Amino acid sequence: MAGSSSIREQVSDEEWQQRVDLAACYRLIAMYGWDDIVFTHVSARVPGPDEHFLINAYGMLFEEITASSLVKIDLQGDKVVDSPHMVNPAGFVIHSAVHAARHDVGCVLHTHTKAGIAVSAQADGLLPISQTSLFPFATLAYHDYEGIALNDAEKPRLVADLGHNNALILRNHGLLTTGATVADAFLMMYMLETACQIQVLAQAGGNNLIMVPRPIVEGIQAQAEKATEGLGGQLVWPGLLRKLDRRDTSFRD
Repeated sequence: MAGSSSIREQVSDEEWQQRVDLAACYRLIAMYGWDDIVFTHVSARVPGPDEHFLINAYGMLFEEITASSLVKIDLQGDKVVDSPHMVNPAGFVIHSAVHAARHDVGCVLHTHTKAGIAVSAQADGLLPISQTSLFPFATLAYHDYEGIALNDAEKPRLVADLGHNNALILRNHGLLTTGATVADAFLMMYMLETACQIQVLAQAGGNNLIMVPRPIVEGIQAQAEKATEGLGGQLVWPGLLRKLDRRDTSFRD
């Protein structure tokens, strides 16, 4: 495996910071138990004019991902910089569709969690039954299942369904979030995943559920901006990095 020093010397400061943030995101996904062995991906746009992206080395556990192990690829999923690591081009189909259509998106995060898949299989999808659910609910879309995501013909339909939203429930499949930064995509996934867990637990209780009134749902974005002072993921990201550093700093290698 190429050392972190050799990779660090080949990339800009901006790319290295993106690599550290993306590696941290993979570690956090593992820490919160959202990983699916080596399956699913998080991709991040490389700062600069080129349509280049960073993605995990296929076969590495999320808890093993480091800044230097991330592979730089193009929109076709092909390597643009030599790397000893494998890439799964098929795994980039969903991500490449979003990155190509949404230049405001710096990161695409996709999971296969039990709670996320459970909600994705429900006809009514995510329900506005908790305060946590309101944040993704206000920017949420759905995409119907078309089989394992290997077909490029599915891309325009997925992009159309996502639209300008930052959260997507892939029916019978899982969850997807986007953000201008890795931090924003992670925070949106934290809210969406937590909302799904709450919903499954609430439904297991067997009683009728109380929905949050529509006017409150529609006003949540303004309330969220006020509560976070408009910082979004940047408000929580430094604390999450400190949490990771206390456990294991190797994601920075």
